[in-house]
Amino acid sequence: MMETSARIDFRENSRNASPAVVKATQNSTRTALRKRAEVVGEFGETRWQELRRAGHEIRLHALTHLDRYLIMLEEKVSAAGGHVHWARDAEEAGKIVCGIASAHDVRSVVKVKSMVSEEIDLNPALEAQGIRAFETDLGEFIVQLAGQRPSHITAPALHMTKEEIADLFCKKLGIDASPVPEELTELARERLRREFLNAGMGISGGNFLIAETGTLLIVTNEGNGRMSTTLPPVHVAVVGIEKVIPDWESAAVLLKLLARSVSGSKITAYNTFITGVREGGPKEFHLVLLDNGRSRILADVLAREALLCIRCGACMNTCPVYNQVGGYAYGAVYQGPIGSMLTPLLLGTKVAGGLPFASTLCGACADLCPVMIPIPEILLHLRKRYVEGDEFESPSVPGFLKAMAKAGRIVLGSPALYRLGARLGRTLQAPLRRGDWLPTLPPPLNRWTSARPFPAFQGNFRNWWKNRKAAPRPTEGGAHE
Repeated sequence: MMETSARIDFRENSRNASPAVVKATQNSTRTALRKRAEVVGEFGETRWQELRRAGHEIRLHALTHLDRYLIMLEEKVSAAGGHVHWARDAEEAGKIVCGIASAHDVRSVVKVKSMVSEEIDLNPALEAQGIRAFETDLGEFIVQLAGQRPSHITAPALHMTKEEIADLFCKKLGIDASPVPEELTELARERLRREFLNAGMGISGGNFLIAETGTLLIVTNEGNGRMSTTLPPVHVAVVGIEKVIPDWESAAVLLKLLARSVSGSKITAYNTFITGVREGGPKEFHLVLLDNGRSRILADVLAREALLCIRCGACMNTCPVYNQVGGYAYGAVYQGPIGSMLTPLLLGTKVAGGLPFASTLCGACADLCPVMIPIPEILLHLRKRYVEGDEFESPSVPGFLKAMAKAGRIVLGSPALYRLGARLGRTLQAPLRRGDWLPTLPPPLNRWTSARPFPAFQGNFRNWWKNRKAAPRPTEGGAHE
């Protein structure tokens, strides 16, 4: 996610959300939640909660001991014949990857689905050097053809129907495609097979990095991960520093959580373990460890647990806000509840300060999170940062909103001012009132009525209580006098 000064306007993006995209999103997330519920039910609620707690402890332990585990990882990768690079930000990561490609005269690369490569805008960086990048995950392949970003972190083309995909294939690939999923998959497979064979380099992300052996773990359901990391002569993995875990026992726990949360399966189809340079694989293996703001997040004790995320997408599937607006409303690589946390943490509240408010705080995301991230608490922390500022950032809320909030606090804290305000409200609303509602309010209060009417002032509870008709008192036998 390259640094940008453009502010993300979630409200405007939501207003422009395509009804077709929203409908397709809801259909897909509903299916994902059903499958997850089935497989978790088979696992057993008690065992599942124990597994979640274990996953949380493993991730938190690794996160709070990153200094130790990252050094161990580097030593093990190097001992296995791999090369380790450290990237402070997106620009540096892009230069490292492009430099490796240039050193090997690479003209085309095949890529495994990787949100971190989206985060650092790796494809445009490669294309600027004359290197063609081919996404090989089916969903990523589709959105790349469409010139779009993924709308979901595990299902990139979730927002598109099979009819739309068939039409896209006809236009972009110049072939006759019918809206049959199996046929569309076969067409993509045939197109990508020659890219696998001709690519000079394979690029992947990584689900986990196992420190005790220096092993990169990649989880896929299509087999493209193994093709991309086996056939080309060079393999480059770009992975966030927070993905390191201590050992294989930790991986066993997290894989059980990840598979059930992503696709509602007991285990994913392909779990690929890569330790340095191995026989029959690429001649070179490069691991790029990316910071890009993660150290800054780690320093924030209240927000650091956002880095526990294992990118399963369950929080997005259950989120009522995401399901009403779709992924593109979030205006960044990460969407849904995880995006509402990560994007302002990575880009700052000046850019993405509105995203923590893109939540009802219902807690459904925290209930489903396989590693028990306290998402609502982190969102509240970021809301406070946006309004009041803290040691990490200055306040970003407009001055007039702060003044209104301060005035509201004074009025609500004074009975006399509250009663006066209620009387004034009943009087001043007359020109705007339509029955029991105020359809339109003047700026800046029209932020409310741009989406829904405001209830008209009907009086206040104190007056009603004072003037109410006394109810008859019941007798001891329960009958009224």
